[in-house]
Amino acid sequence: MTLTKADRAIDRAASRLQEIADRAAAEGGVTAKLAQPLADDAEFLRKLKPSLMLKRAKGEAPTNQKPGEGIVAPAGPQLGKRAKPKRSGGPSPWAVMGAAFVVGILIAKVIDWRGHAHPRD
Repeated sequence: MTLTKADRAIDRAASRLQEIADRAAAEGGVTAKLAQPLADDAEFLRKLKPSLMLKRAKGEAPTNQKPGEGIVAPAGPQLGKRAKPKRSGGPSPWAVMGAAFVVGILIAKVIDWRGHAHPRD
């Protein structure tokens, strides 16, 4: 299908209208409420291309289509909050380090105590 100059002009206007709708959706507030109607208008404007109107008049294109809804970019992230990673189980690393420290001290005390039992002098 070749696009005529009028088709390209209408397509550019619809693209600009879609960009405005996307920016309005991103801003939030009252302007975000206008984003969906603007996107719908951009979709409708694309259906008003002269070449498509000519095809519908000749019966080459369907005339019973439902009104389209424009697509608006989401205003924010669509994912929910991330879940905290679950602990793999097992003891706390601090408890393991504390136990190792205590065991190390006990081993040093035992070695020192046995050293007094058999002096080398």
